[in-house]
Amino acid sequence: MTASDDVSATDAAARQADDAARTLAFRRSLRASRGRRAAAVLQRRRVLRSRGSVLAATFGLLFVSGGAIAAQSGSQRSGPSSDAIKAAQSALGVAADGVVGPRTRAATKRFQRENGLSVDGVIGPQTLGALGIKSGTTTARSAKENDPVLERIAACESSGDPTAVSPDGRYHGKYQFSLATWREMGGKGNPARASEAEQDRLAAKLLDRRGTAPWPNCA
Repeated sequence: MTASDDVSATDAAARQADDAARTLAFRRSLRASRGRRAAAVLQRRRVLRSRGSVLAATFGLLFVSGGAIAAQSGSQRSGPSSDAIKAAQSALGVAADGVVGPRTRAATKRFQRENGLSVDGVIGPQTLGALGIKSGTTTARSAKENDPVLERIAACESSGDPTAVSPDGRYHGKYQFSLATWREMGGKGNPARASEAEQDRLAAKLLDRRGTAPWPNCA
């Protein structure tokens, strides 16, 4: 073997070693690339699962909140009708708009306080009962609107004047209450100084209890 042959053999061996090293490096790089891709896929799956949990929790909260709102709405619907509230407002001497605002609550508390009821400003069954109004009615109106007998009595007794006082000073207001009868029905102060709605309410109460006997000349 000549010197030239030795050199060729050495070069061939070097090339083989170099090719083997490159193949090994490529395989290592390929394995690392596959590992990175697998890790990325796993991370994406974890993120998606996490997002799914958040969405599920959010929908759960929305469902619970919706149920609470529906329950609250149902509770509100179970209260007195708008007509009953208007009738109560009329009896309390405030604007009968069917909306329980600050003035209505204040008037309700005043009435509750004066009549020994729980003072909460809520027009509930107890307060409506004391006002002579049925909470479930859909046609609740003031005594003046609801009872032609009272209209006739008021026209006869005072010409419908809530501030009227008899010549002898014994009878007061639209229905000419005596002070004793007025107080017996739950009235405060002088009937002629009370609101017309309050006079209507107590006159209706008196009519329910005694009929037309308190007004013998006008029945």
